[in-house]
Amino acid sequence: MLYRCLGWRKEITIEHPDKYIICLAPHTSNWDFVIGQLYSHAESMRMNYLMKKEWFFWPLGWFFRKTGGIPVFRQKKTSMTDALAESARSSEKFRLCITPEGTRKANPEWKKGFYYVALKAGIPILLYGIDYERKLIQCTKSLIPTGNIEEDMRNIKQYYIDFKGKHPESFTI
Repeated sequence: MLYRCLGWRKEITIEHPDKYIICLAPHTSNWDFVIGQLYSHAESMRMNYLMKKEWFFWPLGWFFRKTGGIPVFRQKKTSMTDALAESARSSEKFRLCITPEGTRKANPEWKKGFYYVALKAGIPILLYGIDYERKLIQCTKSLIPTGNIEEDMRNIKQYYIDFKGKHPESFTI
């Protein structure tokens, strides 16, 4: 459906190991979720994703959990990165997709939880971009966190400079 009916295409040149985190940007619309689910289904990729807990009400909560959703309690200080990193270390397979902006509005201060999970678990971050202008889902770069978060985040953000979200004005690096 994604490719034939909607006209999207993919450019994926990075190998996907058994354990990884997908950093997906830009995230400017709820349609990103729909496109992501269609892509995951088309590629037979089963993965988890983080979503604010407010979306996990009946009947949507059941659907989000069934499709891999993990509710995030943003008001509480939890050790979610530690728990996710431990899960990644102890699991045979670990696939988690995170939108680093943490919101659909323009936010130059990206959340860094995905980075810390990958760093603590020693797994790669696959950089996935979604471009509505070109109808393209692309992953041509990955990285293993070095611990130098400023440099690594600069490299991550630079990858997304040419991607156009559904609402381009709502994306900034």
